[in-house]
Amino acid sequence: MSEVYAARRERLRERCHASGSATALVTRPANVRYLTGAAPRDAVLLLGRGEDVLVCGAQLSGEAAQGRLDEAVRVQVLPGPGGDPAVAAADLVTAHGAETLAVEEHHLTVARHRAIRSVAPRLRLADLGGAVEQLRVVKDKEEISCLRIGAEIADQALGELLESILVGRTERHLALELERRLVDHGADGPAFPTSVATGPNSGRPGHLPTDRRVEEGDFLSVCLGATYRGYRCEIGRTFVIGTSPADWQIELYDLVFAAQRTGREALAPGATYRAVDRAARQVLDSAGYGEGLPPLMGHGVGLEIDEDPQLAPAAMGKLDACVPVTVEPGVHLPGRGGVRIDDTLVVRPEADGGPELLTITTKELLAL
Repeated sequence: MSEVYAARRERLRERCHASGSATALVTRPANVRYLTGAAPRDAVLLLGRGEDVLVCGAQLSGEAAQGRLDEAVRVQVLPGPGGDPAVAAADLVTAHGAETLAVEEHHLTVARHRAIRSVAPRLRLADLGGAVEQLRVVKDKEEISCLRIGAEIADQALGELLESILVGRTERHLALELERRLVDHGADGPAFPTSVATGPNSGRPGHLPTDRRVEEGDFLSVCLGATYRGYRCEIGRTFVIGTSPADWQIELYDLVFAAQRTGREALAPGATYRAVDRAARQVLDSAGYGEGLPPLMGHGVGLEIDEDPQLAPAAMGKLDACVPVTVEPGVHLPGRGGVRIDDTLVVRPEADGGPELLTITTKELLAL
């Protein structure tokens, strides 16, 4: 993997040189990990002229100490507690005579910016922008493999839960059990706080589990994800509890399923982000559910659960092959509940079989 990280840093270096910066300071943890293989707490990466330096405030531990950190990156540990690695990196740049330093302004706090200015007043700070995030959009085979394994873990955890007795258990208890099962099956942990929503809570995006108990006839919406070697996937499903679904539940489920299928079918290299969003959104809008829909129908996943691209009405850009995204339409009816269906897929050309579905738990409306 050392060559992979070196190639990523070289691509970033080329972008920096093209914009007139010989050095760059990467502070966003996911970006540090993408470029070096590890992101120890508070560590920053200084992309230099002759060498790349990981500046951190403590001795390396965990995966960095276990060898996942690219050995070509020099590690500099601050001598005492309380120091800021970003400020130390700026001081190091100045000592080597650099005149310009590209920084991630979208991640740098005002306080940190001022601190860097105080130690390097003559250093010109340029904006690196989202250069690393743009490099992260298209995934390589190793990254997709990690996502695929994470999806298998999430599918397994959800499948086991569906085989258990659900009536009478609380949303909070079910969420905790799902997260435990993720770890039991090899995940680093949950990709995000697990959402379990029942009855009137079902279908609500980002619902935080409560002490409401599962009742017969409820819709049960579950949204969970696994993190595997830092990479995060997502799956969401909706079921009916304990009885045959009511007519309104079947109708609503079929509608959301159709929207999700249409969105998945729109995934192709060259498709615009907004076209994928529109494909799924129009199905729901044409049925009278245009009001109250979520702001986007999907998003990228990777080292973070919400990455570029954003599949939203005003999003600019086109999909490439090997970009993992979610497609996750949903409808929530206040006081009644609703449906969410969410898959993680990898964009593939039609010649390769079209989008690769990573999360394979059935989307049939099951009565549990």
